Amino acid sequence: MIVGVGVDVVDVARFARSLDRTPALAARLFTAAERAVTAPERLAARFAAKEAVAKVLGAPAGLAWHDCEVRTGERGAPTLALAGTVAAAAAAAGVVRWHVSLSHDGGIATAVVIGEGEGA
Repeated sequence: MIVGVGVDVVDVARFARSLDRTPALAARLFTAAERAVTAPERLAARFAAKEAVAKVLGAPAGLAWHDCEVRTGERGAPTLALAGTVAAAAAAAGVVRWHVSLSHDGGIATAVVIGEGEGA
């Protein structure tokens, strides 16, 4: 059963300018592992995924950016690692599995996230 679908798009150049203008922003939005990814289009896609996760969960107040980490799986596909506030919101919403797709082209980064629950 699909609990929710979240989609987000990010203008890569605008996002890169924000990171350049506010150096502390990257540390506020991304975990240390995520910050190891330095390509602006890849960071923008990860930010879009975090926004899409929030949309799946109904955008409850109090979600911490670091409680949702976008990782790269063994075969290169994106995965999510949730903790704290985001994990609690996901449990409350009944999400037990996540499906994530990231893309970037033409100056736009996009993320589609599906939260899946048990049952029909």
